[in-house]
Amino acid sequence: MDLFDILTMIGGLCLFLFGMNIMGQALERRAGSSLRTLLSKLTTGKLVGLFTGLAVTSVIQSSSATTVMVVGFVNSGLMTLKQAINVIMGANIGTTVTAWILSLTGIDSGNIIVQMFKPMSFTPILALIGIIFSMFSKNSKKNDTGTILLGFATLMFGMDIMSGAVKGLSEVEQFQQMFLMFRNPILGVLAGAILTGIIQSSSASVGILQALALTGQVSFGAAIPIIMGQNIGTCITAILSSFGTNKNAKRAAFVHLFFNIIGTVMLLIVYWIVDIIFAPAIMDQAVSPVGIAVAHSAFNIICTLILFPMSGVLEFIAYKLVPEGADEESKLALDERFLATPPAAMEMCLNHTMDMALSVVDCFKKAMLSLSSYDAEEAKLLRKAEGEADHYEDVLGTYLVKLSGHQISAQESVEVAKLLKVIGDFERISDHSINVLESAEELRDKGMEFSPEGKAEMKVLINAVSEILDLSLDAFLNNNLEAASKVEPMEEVIDKLKEKMRSRHIKRLQKNECTIEAGFVWADLLTNLERCSDHCSNIAGCVVDAENDNMNIHESLRIARTDSADYKKMYEEFSAKYAI
Repeated sequence: MDLFDILTMIGGLCLFLFGMNIMGQALERRAGSSLRTLLSKLTTGKLVGLFTGLAVTSVIQSSSATTVMVVGFVNSGLMTLKQAINVIMGANIGTTVTAWILSLTGIDSGNIIVQMFKPMSFTPILALIGIIFSMFSKNSKKNDTGTILLGFATLMFGMDIMSGAVKGLSEVEQFQQMFLMFRNPILGVLAGAILTGIIQSSSASVGILQALALTGQVSFGAAIPIIMGQNIGTCITAILSSFGTNKNAKRAAFVHLFFNIIGTVMLLIVYWIVDIIFAPAIMDQAVSPVGIAVAHSAFNIICTLILFPMSGVLEFIAYKLVPEGADEESKLALDERFLATPPAAMEMCLNHTMDMALSVVDCFKKAMLSLSSYDAEEAKLLRKAEGEADHYEDVLGTYLVKLSGHQISAQESVEVAKLLKVIGDFERISDHSINVLESAEELRDKGMEFSPEGKAEMKVLINAVSEILDLSLDAFLNNNLEAASKVEPMEEVIDKLKEKMRSRHIKRLQKNECTIEAGFVWADLLTNLERCSDHCSNIAGCVVDAENDNMNIHESLRIARTDSADYKKMYEEFSAKYAI
């Protein structure tokens, strides 16, 4: 093996790693909404979590990416540590799929049908289809499909180049001695862990081992400890992703490490005992790429079968190593490293925006209730909630802007635009809730009250605003287009109601039925309640526009008001319901 063989091997390795990287990213984008749905429906059931981890990792071809997602979900409170443990176990099995795909490179037969299954026979066709999709299709899903095919072809070409370049190593005595050295299980585990820790992908390091196996110098006895070590090395990605996260996220990353270390130690002891006592002849036989795939799958499946019933023990160990301390910061914090997985990042942002929406609507209703029954302790809670809404808008807005700068699908781009708009509207509603609260406090502190007619009219307006809040919240939380369609006619009714109430109040002032000072509070309340309905209209409009892939809300509102018979019918119904 000369210098040019070494350069060729390095080139093949680079193509292999590059192909695996772009294929994984494209698979995440292509899975998109399916991946989000799968993760969002995760339950506390152990088997559901296990199969979720297995399925997601099989799709995106990376246990590291799945575990980083899990750490991010735990950090954001969207997944419990108990759920995370089961998903991590499933991810360890799911990652073995890659080894089976790569084992196809070892096919060697004169039979033409068998030869068709050899990657170099069909990857050129996949590469051709991929480049056509990537260059000539404007559909984002077809583009991602093209990138997946190109990534897979690049990966396989790199594997083939690497395999061809290392064949000369079979004649290098030092190479033979190195793998004889790895017959020592401890050295084999260390080698596998270090290599995988450096490239941060167990799938890639298994692929490299499969390429080296084609030299015929890698025995089962050397390969098995290396495979065990690779499972430990892949944990480095999750550990790194847990830096700067909360304690539960750190526990999830450590559970990944504990799972692989405990499994490795247990099976390594069994391996060592079998090797010393029975000295099976297969340990000295050359391993094939298929043999490596079998060993990789067997190791991960056996580890899971042993430790799956002991998930509670892993959770206990995690809590002991990362104990509860002082109360952690309760404010929202989003892990930027989670941006590498846009579908999961979108799910996280959507869930937090829903939390924000529920809190804001609840606060506005309580602020309106304070007009008739003021409570000082409740007022403190409302002000605290308003501060949290400000924080939500700041953190979510910044995070969504960063997410939009990553390669995301067209559907996700619309979703980002929708969330960016609605968080601003929810934050403004929370501001108006404090204004309503301050009006209630002014009435209370100064001993003022409205006339009986004014109270009756205000009650009608409050009921109308409560309904529009419920409709807009339903529209956003459940993507309910029927509820969204009712918001705009209701908003117009509230506009008219406000003007009518203002005119009636002026007449009461002229008759000395109401004081000028109370009139100022009245005007402030009308303004804040009406503006709340405006923001509800914006939120419902965003839901409708996102569904139609058109974020021009002003045009949508114009069409709704002028061209819809249903709109006019709903407007008349709401006008009758909230007549004064």
